[in-house]
Order: sequence, then structure tokens, then C-alpha cells
Amino acid sequence: MKTLREVAVGNSCKVKKLHGEGAVKRRIMDMGITKGVEVSVRKVAPLGDPLEITVRGYELSIRKADAQMIEVE
Repeated sequence: MKTLREVAVGNSCKVKKLHGEGAVKRRIMDMGITKGVEVSVRKVAPLGDPLEITVRGYELSIRKADAQMIEVE
């Protein structure tokens, strides 16, 4: 299983599955990150948190704990 946190900067991937439940999963889905959507990793902060990503044309920041719950292919 590969997660969004493991994707290298500058690469894109497709969301395969969201893990987690309740408020955490809802927060991820509210960002527009759902199964089948394309996600690009733009940059990672010097200490690894947060990740800067592009989803559906929007530039977002996501915590690495949340990125760990997004399975990609």
C-alpha cells in the first residue's frame, strides 16, 4: 500500500481509497480528495509537514498525518 505521504515532489497520483473515519475522513473529502481524483504533490515543507498539493485545480496544504490516510496508485 502506497500513501500520498510517500509520493515524491513533482509527481502525480490517483487516489485509490481513503482510510480513517468520522471527522478526519470528512475533512479530507471536504478538500475535494475522493476516490479516483488526480493529486499532484507540489512541495513539502522543510520538516515534512505540511504537504502542498494540487487537487482539481486548487492548491491545498495537507497535514502529513492526513496524507498517511490517503491510499494512492
